[in-house]
Amino acid sequence: GRKSRRRGRADIENIIRANAVHGIHHYFITDDNFARNKDWEMILDTIIAMRQELDLPIQIILQVDTMCHKIPNFVEKAARAGVKKIFIGLESINPTALAGARKKQNRITEYRKMFQAWRRQGVVTYAGYILGFPADDADSILRDIEIIKRELPVDVLEFFYLTPLPGSQDHREMFEQGVWMDPDMNKYDLVHVTAEHPLMSERQWRDVYNAAWKTYYSPEHIKTLLRRARADGIPLSRVMRGTRDFYACYTQEGVHPLDGGLLRRKYRRDRRPGHGIEPPILFHIRFFVESLMKYGRVAKLAWDFNRLKKEVERDPHGDRYTDIAISPASDGELDALDMFTSTAAARSTVEHARRRSAVVV
Repeated sequence: GRKSRRRGRADIENIIRANAVHGIHHYFITDDNFARNKDWEMILDTIIAMRQELDLPIQIILQVDTMCHKIPNFVEKAARAGVKKIFIGLESINPTALAGARKKQNRITEYRKMFQAWRRQGVVTYAGYILGFPADDADSILRDIEIIKRELPVDVLEFFYLTPLPGSQDHREMFEQGVWMDPDMNKYDLVHVTAEHPLMSERQWRDVYNAAWKTYYSPEHIKTLLRRARADGIPLSRVMRGTRDFYACYTQEGVHPLDGGLLRRKYRRDRRPGHGIEPPILFHIRFFVESLMKYGRVAKLAWDFNRLKKEVERDPHGDRYTDIAISPASDGELDALDMFTSTAAARSTVEHARRRSAVVV
């Protein structure tokens, strides 16, 4: 329904105490947007008190929206409560795409301020990014990713296909317009092409999806992320693990990082209908060789990431590193940065933000 349901103070305290007995101190608060929980301050105050009074090493991953930094004390109290990572549905830096996704609360003029607010508290930022909005094409997608790399201090970026989920408004509109959508419901997981795109073929869409991962997680950009972390006082190991695990999962397992893990188990008889079951000897030999090669590549990737981390740690001037992304946000950047000037929609959004600011003043 439309009624917000949330846990009370006593319930939260009991959950944390019960888990602490078993040595469990890590939590993922999965509210779609925790900042909209009317009791957010009470919840954070409870956790802060328990961390201080009981000396509990509580660590939290928090899911929030792009405007929560505007709420007084929200970011600061979240960090004191043990929030080490946040996930934000960034979705796009293209205002046209955001309007189409009905994400009016995502204001590109606030993105830099938002990420920097979390970084000042030592929090690692994860963001979801959707590829394949109607106005997207391969060139515009890669252009926007390069802008993000230069101008936004986000740490871990994860990519998804625009997917018309059954029951959504997008699905209804595409159905009414006669747009082709994949009949296989198994593919509606945000990591498969499931609908026809107006500007890209299915092959082009898949190619740019693969290119997005390789572009963002290039060795040069990984080093930049680590240098930013050192300059902002964020533990390098935390950023390295996040970027390494996400990239390794996609490149080595061929699945989205949220669907992956450290070790993969396969069962010979677990086959979809229409696929034959392999003989035991053939299955186990193939699985052993595949695993040996895969984990050899993963080890090489881990070594490369660790080498970059050590290079950054050894830099005698690393604490003074700076670039556009971690430079303090200012009004003047609205006329200078590509994120605000590269498209007509971006420029229009900047003008709208200025008019809104003038009215408030």
